[in-house]
Amino acid sequence: MSGVKRPNDKHLMLFSGRAHPELAQEIAELMGVDLVPTRAIDYANSETYVRFEESVRGADAFVIQSHCAPVNQWMMEQLIMVDALKRASAKRITVVAPFYPYARQDKKHLGREPISARLMADLYKAAGADRVMSVDLHAAQIQGFFDGPVDHLWALPALAEYVIDKYETSEMVVVSPDAGRVRLADMWTDRLGCPLAIIHKRHDVDVANQVKVHEVVGDVEGKVCLLVDDMIDTAGTICQAADALMERGAKQVIAATTHPVLSGPARERLAGSAFSEVIVTNTLPLPESCEDLDKLTVLSIAPLIAKAIHEVFEDGSVTSLFGGNS
Repeated sequence: MSGVKRPNDKHLMLFSGRAHPELAQEIAELMGVDLVPTRAIDYANSETYVRFEESVRGADAFVIQSHCAPVNQWMMEQLIMVDALKRASAKRITVVAPFYPYARQDKKHLGREPISARLMADLYKAAGADRVMSVDLHAAQIQGFFDGPVDHLWALPALAEYVIDKYETSEMVVVSPDAGRVRLADMWTDRLGCPLAIIHKRHDVDVANQVKVHEVVGDVEGKVCLLVDDMIDTAGTICQAADALMERGAKQVIAATTHPVLSGPARERLAGSAFSEVIVTNTLPLPESCEDLDKLTVLSIAPLIAKAIHEVFEDGSVTSLFGGNS
């Protein structure tokens, strides 16, 4: 027989950027592996340098990076990590971006605007990524921006389990904060067996993060209202929604969201809001200003990501983790 035959053993390796190393370490511990030792530094002119201190040849590499502020720095670091793996002959490279960068810029609202979410996908591909894994994309169509496989994970099972354990769902109403989140709210109502309400709102296209709540569609009087969304940024929208629900007779308002961006005045707004509890996951690290916020409950997304990485590595089914809804 010509050539050389060798055992085709697969080799999983986990890599972490510097944005949220605690999450990556938790994922590694759940999977029973160590993070690959990495040297990452910023030069005086702000350029980033990355070098892996072990051979990655032939590895199935998973590059974990959370895109909190400053987003551009952590995005560039992850791209550099992917490029380093590609040049070092990693066999397959999976970008693990729990919070997909620039996800809200997924379409054009006005002329001469970019579609930055598509640009991020192009950058990942150009750097050498073979597939992308993310949690609760802001818009499902982002999956179509990437030519390779995209594993779209849902935080709903973990969030819903917490809600079911703590609250009486028979008196609960799931509330979508706008028309764009109705599909997500529908999934929650299916999970909890609750009715649905929708808040109609209008964005000011000329002023960022400015929202005016118009009306609540659905019966919320005397109910525990569960507002569901994919992220909380400055918290203006969701706090206005909570106020609107209380004005219409809601007994209690809680929120369940995946990504705690929590920019700018978010802490002050949440602290003074009508919410009794705001439930989030650790896809992003909490800003220091929000670490002591009593209303905030943080659930770990690491078990979900660890299971998804295992399924990808073993050529299993990520969709099976969500009952076929991924």
